[in-house]
Amino acid sequence: MQTLKAGALYFGVVFGAGFALGTIRVLWAVPAFGTRVAELLESPLMLVAVVFAARWVVRRFSLPPTIAARLGAGFLALGFLLTAELTMVLAVRRLTLADYIAGRDPVAGTVYVLMLLAFAAMPLLVSRHGPASPASRT
Repeated sequence: MQTLKAGALYFGVVFGAGFALGTIRVLWAVPAFGTRVAELLESPLMLVAVVFAARWVVRRFSLPPTIAARLGAGFLALGFLLTAELTMVLAVRRLTLADYIAGRDPVAGTVYVLMLLAFAAMPLLVSRHGPASPASRT
């Protein structure tokens, strides 16, 4: 249950950040730079949001540093994210899955897939206790 709650909250935080950044991207960055550049400019900001969200959720739920707990939360969050995105794409934008995939820019689309993998893995990759203090490294 702890892993499910962590995954749901992780999804919610990152989805919220993505919604905010996506709005900025669509309204201002795409008209100024084009879709590819706008999506590529958004990616590092989303990566920062993913790292902070993963670290916060791991701490908040005191997720044990096991692969099952950490990847469980990450892949649950990924499942929620893909469900939300595909629901919006298929229902709201009235695109088929094939049309959606075909319409993705090959460069930005590849970065997007890598970001999804990073999103799923990040709870495992972040440290629950933060960086070691200088005194503990000696």
